[in-house]
Amino acid sequence: MKLLIVGGGGREHAIAWKLAQSPRVERIYCSPGNAGISSIADCVPIQADDIAGLCAFAKESAIDFAVIGPEGPLAAGIVDEFEKLGIRVFGPNKKCAQLEASKAFTKQFLDRHCIPTARYQEFTDIKEAILAIGIYGWPMVIKADGLAAGKGVIIAEDQAAALSAIKELMSDKVFGSAGDKLVIEEFLTGIEASVLCFVDGKTIVPMASAQDYKKIYDGDKGPNTGGMGAYSPSLIFNEELENTIRNLILNPTLAGFMADGLDFKGVLFVGLMIGKDGPKVIEFNVRFGDPETQSVLMRLDTDLLDIMESVVDGRLADQQIKWSEDRTICVVLAAGGYPGEYSKGDIITGLDAMPEEILIFHAGTQFAEDDPETKIAGPEAVGNFSLAAAKCSPPSRSSVVTAGGRVLGVCARAKTSEEASAKVYQAIDKITFNGVQYRKDIGIIVE
Repeated sequence: MKLLIVGGGGREHAIAWKLAQSPRVERIYCSPGNAGISSIADCVPIQADDIAGLCAFAKESAIDFAVIGPEGPLAAGIVDEFEKLGIRVFGPNKKCAQLEASKAFTKQFLDRHCIPTARYQEFTDIKEAILAIGIYGWPMVIKADGLAAGKGVIIAEDQAAALSAIKELMSDKVFGSAGDKLVIEEFLTGIEASVLCFVDGKTIVPMASAQDYKKIYDGDKGPNTGGMGAYSPSLIFNEELENTIRNLILNPTLAGFMADGLDFKGVLFVGLMIGKDGPKVIEFNVRFGDPETQSVLMRLDTDLLDIMESVVDGRLADQQIKWSEDRTICVVLAAGGYPGEYSKGDIITGLDAMPEEILIFHAGTQFAEDDPETKIAGPEAVGNFSLAAAKCSPPSRSSVVTAGGRVLGVCARAKTSEEASAKVYQAIDKITFNGVQYRKDIGIIVE
């Protein structure tokens, strides 16, 4: 089979790595890919939000199966467009993608189906939002309704911070139209956890548990990021908690999908807060999480392509899924300044000195001479893509440089969490680039 993976981050690298293990996979394309992905897939210079270009390429290249990584193209309806072409595609359609594209849509869904979550109110008028400052006490959670690359959630500690956040989102438009509507929530206390689930419209199957770390600094300090690390399984999960989550959250969510006519097929990411009152939903995402995917897929002992096809075909209930008992950890190395302004093009050293037990999933990398703005054209061009120029050269051709805020995910698998953690941090000591920053407490529960 010929596969197309849409996206170019650490999540897509992990997905490509796992799919490449399937004996039925003949060739993998990744669009746009990155320096690391190029070692196992043909990188296609079409951006993930260029749906027309991706459709043209998929049709021209006779793609058998597509996997959509990022939330942006899902929210824009890429699955619907691929299905119109008769291409089998893993991911939820545009209607279902609203569960991530709109915080208000999700909160209304949770309320309607009596699924535990924080109290909230919606606002489209800045004056009304300002009047609501402190309605649930402090800290105060302020969310941009739309997509904001994982950074549209602000936890304000006092009135001044809340006022500044509301103005930044609604007036200054720091996240564009995502801030046209705000959701203000009560602040939940406890331990965050993530449950990724395969869903085929009528069956929901949770994957191995994981915990990620959103804050930039150790001890859960500083601004939110897209994720600074993850480990699996979550240290707080046990059989009793898993049963509670299934009965209070997963089963009602599936029933809600069917009641609302949401034919959800793909991955549902459930962000949870585990507090004294039990688990409550913080958010839904409609794709594999990043960096949870890196830590979870390393424990998957079943062919990922088999699972994905069972989801698309609506036969997930018949698919056996096996997980390793090993522990895994993923620590993200980020560019200096992230999640604010950061530099690009800094040379990364040490990647060729990694022991075999270390996996490095590239998130924001490219080759030194690559120009991301270069348009490829030629006699075989499909949009901005040339079939003759599809293959990225292997990493040895040139230096690998930084090209994003989150640059690398350094990962390991071992019998114990302590052993996996030791392997990862020993490997990190060998990797350098200008301004590199990372958390040193991944795998430790933050109270």
